[in-house]
Amino acid sequence: MVLVDGKQKTIEEIVRVAKGEEVAISGEARDRILGSRRIVEDMVAKSKRIYGITTGFGKFADAAISLNDLKTLQHNLIVSHAVGTGEEFSEPEVRAAVFLRANALAKGNSGVRLRTVESLAALLNRGVTPVVPQKGSVGASGDLAPLAHVALVLLGRGMARFNGEVVPGDKALSMAGIEPLTLEAKEGLALTNGVQMTAAVLALLIHTGENLARAADITASLTGQALSVITDAYCEDIVRLRPHVGAFETASNLRALLDGSRLTTRSGELRVQDAYTLRCIPQVHGAVRQSLNHVRSVVEIESGSATDNPLVLEDGKVVSGGNFHGQPLAVAADYLGLSLCSLANISERRVFRLFDPVSSGLPTFLARDGGLNSGLMMLQYTAAALCSECKTLAHPASVDTIPTSAGQEDHVSMSTIAARKARDIASNVATVLAIEYVSACQAVDFKDLDLLSRAGRAAYDLLRAVVPPVIEDREMMEDVERARQLIVSGALVDEVCKAAGKIL
Repeated sequence: MVLVDGKQKTIEEIVRVAKGEEVAISGEARDRILGSRRIVEDMVAKSKRIYGITTGFGKFADAAISLNDLKTLQHNLIVSHAVGTGEEFSEPEVRAAVFLRANALAKGNSGVRLRTVESLAALLNRGVTPVVPQKGSVGASGDLAPLAHVALVLLGRGMARFNGEVVPGDKALSMAGIEPLTLEAKEGLALTNGVQMTAAVLALLIHTGENLARAADITASLTGQALSVITDAYCEDIVRLRPHVGAFETASNLRALLDGSRLTTRSGELRVQDAYTLRCIPQVHGAVRQSLNHVRSVVEIESGSATDNPLVLEDGKVVSGGNFHGQPLAVAADYLGLSLCSLANISERRVFRLFDPVSSGLPTFLARDGGLNSGLMMLQYTAAALCSECKTLAHPASVDTIPTSAGQEDHVSMSTIAARKARDIASNVATVLAIEYVSACQAVDFKDLDLLSRAGRAAYDLLRAVVPPVIEDREMMEDVERARQLIVSGALVDEVCKAAGKIL
């Protein structure tokens, strides 16, 4: 069980909740929530003019709202803002967003009732997942549209997934034994201000990306053995002379993955040095690792932050600010997306070298009977197409801004768009790595398998359990998909770690 306590959460904790683990609100968080709520209720009782509590929203910030209409104000905010469109976010992404929103409210700076946070926790613990369209957020006053779709279900409106079915929100709450909420002063605003949908997508993407980075080291080590890689370039003494952490980790992994191999070479034995796609693996893969580390830190900071507006301070002040703005996450998402492209780009180039007989010394396209058979020729075409698509997706979203709310919100971040693009890039990367995995195993079939490293043999045997060698032309779509599942599930990394010890 993961605590909802307002403190920073690790990516691993967020992923656990996304995958179904239950949550519990800590006692300290309960006290803070109750304390901040008392401040808001006192402000309302004194008829103080406070943005979003006794005024309208955005351009309507100067419109005063009567005490009799405060509940209607918050209700109207949710129903009017739930205008998302397009395909829905996945259940794990929505669960992660619900958890992050609850945790932000648990800091006790939002002025909501304890019951409101308990209702968010109940959605997670009783398996009610709001249906949230992916498009419609500009990441400014938060992910307004996506979070409004989450809040709709708390009101017994909108749509939700429950027991594998999509049902109306009121029915989902009824089946789960959750009472619908009637929002009170400030609560609609508190539920929607913040970029928790962006953060949720990024949190799961970081988990995915770190797995892809390890898998990329493994597939590269297999390719390296097929191409008689010169291991001098991975020497610790060299990497320490340019001490980037990512390069150091990748080089360390490659040494472990190639340990015991009799297919690798040293400088001068066959050639003096390798092409960059082999020689510079630590530098390229390592740069991706460093971007993952940076974005991890950004998302973990965000997970323990108060992001709505206005915020209730410990001294009783209620202050308007801009903590909801998505720019920190938007820039991080763009950075991660473009860096992940490097894993696909260099992997595709390694596949190209495997298929080129001049570079590899292996049969063209790794075909057993070239001419009659095309071998794996088209796999490189697919990898090339995916790499090109990644480059298009890598165009940054965070540099764009279109003013909203009649100019009141005159700079926006497009953070959710940036996160979604980065997620799509990662999906393509996984397929390109799968293509390299299939190709590298086909290539080492022309070698003596007993000469592979322990890690290489473990990776080879894992694939061969579900994908046989290509002897004559066949449909290979299923081969690539099976290899992809071994990568994205973490099975490849797990199996190799059993043989070679933990890799970084």
